[in-house]
Amino acid sequence: MSSRTDSWKRELPVGAVVRRTPGITRWARDIWTPVAVIPGAPEAFWKEMVRNGDVVDYHAGTVTMELFRADVEGYLVSLNMAVPSVWVVLDRDTTGQSPAGWVVTTITASAHEALDTLDSGESIVEPVPIPESLAAWIKEFIDMHFVDEPFKKRRRDRVDVDAVEEGKGDPRIRQESDVYRAPTNIKKPNVQ
Repeated sequence: MSSRTDSWKRELPVGAVVRRTPGITRWARDIWTPVAVIPGAPEAFWKEMVRNGDVVDYHAGTVTMELFRADVEGYLVSLNMAVPSVWVVLDRDTTGQSPAGWVVTTITASAHEALDTLDSGESIVEPVPIPESLAAWIKEFIDMHFVDEPFKKRRRDRVDVDAVEEGKGDPRIRQESDVYRAPTNIKKPNVQ
């Protein structure tokens, strides 16, 4: 596995395997689901890998997975899931060259980044199991950069609720009287 290594960033080409299954409604002819990743994969664009009846697995594309020091907590979340996963993101193909109508745009190890992408509602975002070699590569990066900070409970300021706040106001604004003071010398009309 060749990868570029910097102290704050790592890169690795990773391929996405996407499965086409027949749709079950007349509105969805096919269902496209990311099912696996291939670390160190060569370039490919919707290359058929395995066919089993109507179910076809494609090497849909290869993108560069990037790890950044600032996203280490997101990588930990992905590695600590019940099934450790990376996230494959498919977006609409605007060029019309994809047989699926989708292209692989991102493969990320950060659960936080995947959640942000999922919020748009425009992309297919699916977790796929991490191969052991890729998990070890990610774990090594986490071990180099993760700093566990102890939890610090925030304390609220003690406020004296019985305190009198006469004369409080903005000292930069000139005024005849304090805007926070309740009017005490208002003359009431003499009603008879």
